[in-house]
Amino acid sequence: MIPGGGQPNMQQLLQQAQKMQQDLARAQEELAQTEVDGQAGGGLVKATVTGSGELRALKIDPKAVDPEDTETLADLVVAAVQAANENAQALQQQKLGPLAQGLGGGIPGLPF
Repeated sequence: MIPGGGQPNMQQLLQQAQKMQQDLARAQEELAQTEVDGQAGGGLVKATVTGSGELRALKIDPKAVDPEDTETLADLVVAAVQAANENAQALQQQKLGPLAQGLGGGIPGLPF
C-alpha cells in the first residue's frame, strides 16, 4: 500500500470522469436540438432530422408527385431521409467522437 500517494490521483481521475460525463451529456443534448438536412432528386425531396436521428420534417416539391409513379417518390423520400441521417451521423462523430475517445474508446450504441 502506498501511504497517502494513491488517493489524490484517484480523486482527480474521478473528477475528470465526471467532467467527461457532463460534457458528453451536454453534447448529446445539443445533438438532440440541432437539425440537419438531407435531400434527393436535386432537392425535390428534403428531409430534416435532429443530430440524434429523429425525423422532424419532410418537404416534397409538387413536381416530384406523379400519381402514376409513386414508387419513384417513395425512393426519393427514402434517399432524402438516408442523406439526412448520414449528415446526423457525421455531426455525432464531430461532437461526440472526441468525448468518446476520452472515455477510452467507443460508447456502446453510438456509431463510432
